[in-house]
Amino acid sequence: MTVMTYRDALNHALREELTRDESVFLMGEEVAEYNGAYKVSRGLLDEFGPKRIVDTPITELGFAGVGVGAAMAGLRPIIEFMTWNFALLALDQVVNAAAKMLYMSNGQYKMPMVFRGPNGAALQLSAQHSQAWESWLAHIPGLKVVAPGTPADAKGLLKAAIRDDNPVVVLEGEMLYNTKGEVDENPDIVIPLGKAELKREGQHCSIITSGKMVLVALQAADQLAKQGVNVDVVDLRTIRPMDVEAIATSVAKTNRAVVVEEGWEICGIGAQVVDFIQRECFDDLDAPVVRVHQADVPMPYAKNLEKLAKPDAAKTVAAVKRVMYLED
Repeated sequence: MTVMTYRDALNHALREELTRDESVFLMGEEVAEYNGAYKVSRGLLDEFGPKRIVDTPITELGFAGVGVGAAMAGLRPIIEFMTWNFALLALDQVVNAAAKMLYMSNGQYKMPMVFRGPNGAALQLSAQHSQAWESWLAHIPGLKVVAPGTPADAKGLLKAAIRDDNPVVVLEGEMLYNTKGEVDENPDIVIPLGKAELKREGQHCSIITSGKMVLVALQAADQLAKQGVNVDVVDLRTIRPMDVEAIATSVAKTNRAVVVEEGWEICGIGAQVVDFIQRECFDDLDAPVVRVHQADVPMPYAKNLEKLAKPDAAKTVAAVKRVMYLED
């Protein structure tokens, strides 16, 4: 095991898969000469050349469409969006082409491609550059959606996504690129899509989360432990398909649940999780499920308002206390 950043873990995954399979290539804005906007593709142009590490114009719809065509022809494109907020321009290709092609072609065209890039809010990037895309994309049949919250998961899930024969969306936390963690450097290690992980074990409440919010949940768990409250932290890792068995196992043990998500409340991922819990785990519950999420506003630019709008450890601690009837 080696300690590395989330950014370097993604870089290792790309390098290993480019080496393993010559049909894999990376395409996007500034991925080659500039080494990527967030330096995820650092060094890959020198190693693999301009035919496999391809800089594009500022035209998300265009190069996403090129990727769809390449996947139909048997290649395995990795399409990097500088931010998923810019991918709004490419959704026609992601949703209407990539997600539907296997079904509409009656299985004649596989779509082995990855759409990846930073997701959610960073620091004072304002309303148009701070959106969390989980619920938007997980809504679409034909797409698989992953949201790694740690360097190890970033590497293992990206490798699995590249090897999958379906279009996979990889939502990378923009604030996670510099975070560090232990990563297995074995190039044969992949993390199966659709498999959650119990990041922390407790008995009083289940916190169910994914992506950037995993760190928030773990911070809240640390604070709660000092008060004698021990929680499960269930990291979904893959949002579609969702590992509902992991959710049910945890809730059956703790009898309480809090769902922490980065996005907005209305039609969010948390609503899907709560729907499953109330249908399949109702008899296990000792309290209503509570959600922690972004405020229902466009993300403010002002630092104090941005902080108020974001889900955080304090709000998560308060939610756990609420379901345990320990409110101050």
